[in-house]
Amino acid sequence: MGYLGSRFSSVLPTYDPAPNPFKLLASVNQKQWMFFLIAFFAWTWDAFDFFTVSLTVSDLATQFHKTNADITWGITLVLMFRSIGAITFGIASDRYGRKWPFVINNLLFIVLELGTGFTQTYHQFLAVRALFGIAMGGLYGNVAATALEDAPEAARGILSGMMQQGYAFGYLLATVFSRGLVDTTSHGWRPLFWFGACPPVLLIVFRLMLPETDAYVERVAMRAELDSVGKVFITEGKVAMKKHWLLLIYMVLLMAGFNFMSHGSQDLYPTMLTNQYNFSANEVTVTQVVANLGAMLGGTTVGYSSQIFGRRFCIIVMCVLGGALLYPYTYVSNTGVIAAAFFEQFCVQGAWGVIPIHLMELSPPAFRTFVVGTSYQLGNLVSSASSTIEATIGERFPLAPKISGGKATKRYQYGKVICIFLGCVFAYNLLLTFLGPEDRGRSMRVFDDDDIEDVKGHHHAVMEGNLEEVPTNRIRKNGAVELVENV
Repeated sequence: MGYLGSRFSSVLPTYDPAPNPFKLLASVNQKQWMFFLIAFFAWTWDAFDFFTVSLTVSDLATQFHKTNADITWGITLVLMFRSIGAITFGIASDRYGRKWPFVINNLLFIVLELGTGFTQTYHQFLAVRALFGIAMGGLYGNVAATALEDAPEAARGILSGMMQQGYAFGYLLATVFSRGLVDTTSHGWRPLFWFGACPPVLLIVFRLMLPETDAYVERVAMRAELDSVGKVFITEGKVAMKKHWLLLIYMVLLMAGFNFMSHGSQDLYPTMLTNQYNFSANEVTVTQVVANLGAMLGGTTVGYSSQIFGRRFCIIVMCVLGGALLYPYTYVSNTGVIAAAFFEQFCVQGAWGVIPIHLMELSPPAFRTFVVGTSYQLGNLVSSASSTIEATIGERFPLAPKISGGKATKRYQYGKVICIFLGCVFAYNLLLTFLGPEDRGRSMRVFDDDDIEDVKGHHHAVMEGNLEEVPTNRIRKNGAVELVENV
């Protein structure tokens, strides 16, 4: 009861001093910027590859002689299988480092995006997209840890917002390149997927030029001092599950709501514009570009603001404003909807801008990549049918068909369904965030890990006493991290 009683007082804005955002960014050193940039560009292209299907639903339906609802299973399967990738690559990243799981992840992106472009049947398409989901699921936890765990504490909020908006930037790029590559050649929609396989080559080269993060290097050194690295890693996992299982369940439930919010507001939206409101391809492109500009501005602004007012407070404010904007976002039937789309996505991705650092601060330090990625992707699993649910229910509300060239195209009231669906989602996220915890400002250093004493208890024969008795010359040198060989 004490915890529940503190929820209202703990969510009130803290009004911490507002640092100059440019000074915050200037406090990030060159190495930290390189980690941030590789994470941002990788997350951007991950989103690009995902939205290639969302932006070509009608073309794929025509190609494979299926309905739009059938094709959205290609989106649903990606979301369902992402949790497998998050678990697999998350454990690998926390055990073996951030670099090589990242490289393998991007090699899979190359193969599977090319494969999608060459599919000839509907079942081939679904199979390749399911495998793509495994690859996509492995990236988020890795890039969040890479971008944020070494960053200065005061700059985490703004960097979190900027990193998360790689998702919106990827959507924007997918929208633009879709307009330029789809149906501009005799290959129809396929060039968009072939093109999507190319940039990961550059990402692999970029990541190979960078070392492991300092936080991971410290963690490996600590494990080596306690016992063998592998044994301590297993012990850390047992301790984390025993102490934090309830928190992990909460994070999955929170991420389910957030993924319902993003996918529910975005995946079927282009189809709504073209099918229900008869927008031209150019009008859809402009609307989507403006919406994603709003998303990028929202994520960065709200991520920065969360460092001042608090993580939970900023999320709740965005849920309230996002809910208030649902009617114009889904019911304005002319190009005036562009303004509503800008502000709606400002709110949706504004709330999301807080998420990377919020999850990092809540996660057990030894398993940041696994917990952040898995909670995110299990949330995706729960919300995986968002677009399929909206498309299927929308088809229960038919409109007069559109006649073009003697051919009738069925039309549906997708806007009504999206509006009601998102209203419920915003309310859910608001309530869950209000009830949940917050650990703003938590240290990412291994020496401040509260779980270490419990881990040491399992290895008392190797190390006794507190962490200060560890021979730290192998972990720290003159206050700086000393790299461990072969990391």
